[in-house]
Amino acid sequence: MTDTAGRAVAGRTVLIAGATSAAGRAVATALTDAGAHVIAVGTNAERLRGFRAEVPGAATYVCDLGDFAQVTALADAVHGEHGPIDGLIHLVGGWRGGGGLAGQSDGDWDFLHAHVVATLRNTTRAFNDDLLASPAGRLAIVSSVSVDKPAPGGANYAAAKAAAETWTRAVGQGFAKVGADAAAVIFVVRALAGLETALATAVVGLWDASAASVNTSRVLLAP
Repeated sequence: MTDTAGRAVAGRTVLIAGATSAAGRAVATALTDAGAHVIAVGTNAERLRGFRAEVPGAATYVCDLGDFAQVTALADAVHGEHGPIDGLIHLVGGWRGGGGLAGQSDGDWDFLHAHVVATLRNTTRAFNDDLLASPAGRLAIVSSVSVDKPAPGGANYAAAKAAAETWTRAVGQGFAKVGADAAAVIFVVRALAGLETALATAVVGLWDASAASVNTSRVLLAP
């Protein structure tokens, strides 16, 4: 049995959006080992079945997080079965790019907006009241160093990530404005592959720090 003594996240309910990715599974495992109750959300029922085998005890839900009506129905289901959440870890994303500026297609933009931006907007709006009311609410996303130095071939991607960062900081400013014990944090990577364990450790650690010390922070994760 894992010793969860002293972990501030123990007993908290944390929802992971995009949970069936390698990063999602790593974060879910670390949170479960630390004593948190994990709620995993994805779009693929078969992958979620595999997730349940890997992370026993986690609750799973199938939802298109790009559809706000589905997200509000998800929130109702989560509240009815588990109560309010204390954390939202947004790991929905994807990469589209290449071809210079001329290659930044509308199709790629629509994909990135739907996956990176819309899913974040929908989940934060649906669960914002939970995070505000929690004694330890936490929101985290994963962004990219390309926001700092965008290239023409990745302009769509960097713009979508920049929008997600701006939205997250706005959520964090809302937390601060009302004096909530909640924080919104942006983790930044060059590439997430190989950093799954570092991300998982950092996510668990969000509850060990005071909300004020991490709210609206941008934290670089490096190998």
